[in-house]
Amino acid sequence: MPKQDSLPIRKRLCYAVGHFLNDLCASMWFTYLLVYYHTVLGFLDTYAGVLLFIGQIADGICTPLIGYESDRTPGCGSYGKRKTWHLVGTLCVIVSFPFIFNPCLGCAGGTPNWVGITYFTPFIIVFQFGWAATQISHLSLIPELVSCEHDKVELTAYRNAFSVVANITVYAVAWLLFHFQAQHADPTVTDSLGPVDIPLFRELALIVVGTGAVFSLIFHLGTREKAQQREEEEEAAAGEGDCLTSSYQTLMPPSPQSSTPPVLLQWKHWLREPSFYQVALLYMCTRLIVNLSQTYISMFLTNSLLLPKNFIATIPLVMYVSGLVSSLVMKPLSKRISIKMTYLVGLLLIMAFALWVLLERNMGKLIYGGAVLLGSGSTIILVMSLSLTANLIGEQTQSGAFVYGAMSFTDKVANGLGVMLIQTLYPCHTAACCPDCVWFYHSVMVSVTGGVALVAALALISLFVWPIQIRRGLPVLTGCTAADGKDTYGTLAHSVVN
Repeated sequence: MPKQDSLPIRKRLCYAVGHFLNDLCASMWFTYLLVYYHTVLGFLDTYAGVLLFIGQIADGICTPLIGYESDRTPGCGSYGKRKTWHLVGTLCVIVSFPFIFNPCLGCAGGTPNWVGITYFTPFIIVFQFGWAATQISHLSLIPELVSCEHDKVELTAYRNAFSVVANITVYAVAWLLFHFQAQHADPTVTDSLGPVDIPLFRELALIVVGTGAVFSLIFHLGTREKAQQREEEEEAAAGEGDCLTSSYQTLMPPSPQSSTPPVLLQWKHWLREPSFYQVALLYMCTRLIVNLSQTYISMFLTNSLLLPKNFIATIPLVMYVSGLVSSLVMKPLSKRISIKMTYLVGLLLIMAFALWVLLERNMGKLIYGGAVLLGSGSTIILVMSLSLTANLIGEQTQSGAFVYGAMSFTDKVANGLGVMLIQTLYPCHTAACCPDCVWFYHSVMVSVTGGVALVAALALISLFVWPIQIRRGLPVLTGCTAADGKDTYGTLAHSVVN
């Protein structure tokens, strides 16, 4: 397969910022949702967990459905099907997210928790639908914009770099808001979170939505779907006798070894591919590590380590700065030692963090060192898992959104169930924390990092033993070659098993 020219840097940057709004909102969602509803608004732990669970299940259901529809619908005119879904999702996020981090309108101090759940649920569902539409459409553009495996890793790294910047932005703004709050002479403002912090989270949510909307506009102005462009050019060049040719055939060139076009996989075909389940398991474990550690780090800092509330901004900030630094070395590292070995490096950093937390029960400010390990490892495994997913799809871009949707479905459902399980085991039965929280959140951080990392290691081993391959008689896709002429990624691409 001839090497496709890399995207110009301007177009790469325009593409990369297309998920910035989602990343800003996801940072607030996973890091602050439980602590906001449980500690600030005073919801019981189980009710706070139910709200997050509802969001994850809604996202999990919407994701594969949106992926399927995104593959089969043509989009709005010549705008492109992926960008059309991206625009719809962006509008849903902008409209719904500010309500999630604002108190229930009309609710008072004695209002039952179930009233709050009824109020917030519609906003959460709309937000998760929009988030899923934006995520799937944005991911699905990667194999359509570039075909070279190195370029896929680079584009994914650009995307993740802005994801890290988005998280850094959220925590930096949160730190500034806490800092300005601490400057007030109001005696009701303490180092403990409580109802007094409601305006702070409201302002943070509005800043997040406003900033993200600007970057979404840059994405839509600066990115054009190449698949759509190729379809228009080839349809214009073809004669009237070619008008019945399927537009999907323009997405894949004929095999150089055969005059017949290669097989095009539809959504049901993926369900019969073992590599689909291997990558799905690895992706699910990756997201469990990243999302659950992000969800419970605030509780761990305030309830287990008993640190001041400004640490729920500074420690995540250190994590994502570390992630940003590690993202700069991922491309050369993956080219040298392969994607799977790079994933293993990130996994070892996660395990080192889990072991440190397990052995050191009173870390105190040593948690800054742990944050570096967790942040670097999380970024590495996230980018590499997305790159493996892009390699699984290869040139099967006509069903790429379904693959991303299915992967995301596993992670959303697993995250929702994981949160509900943890909240069910929560030892306190009031909105206030008790001494048992100290060991509880300590155990949670060890389990969601070290425990899940062991399962991810097993999934990674399976990819070493049985490399990613498609069994439906597709031509071998070797990707890009290194300077020495060898396939940099070895057998990670789509080998043929007849």
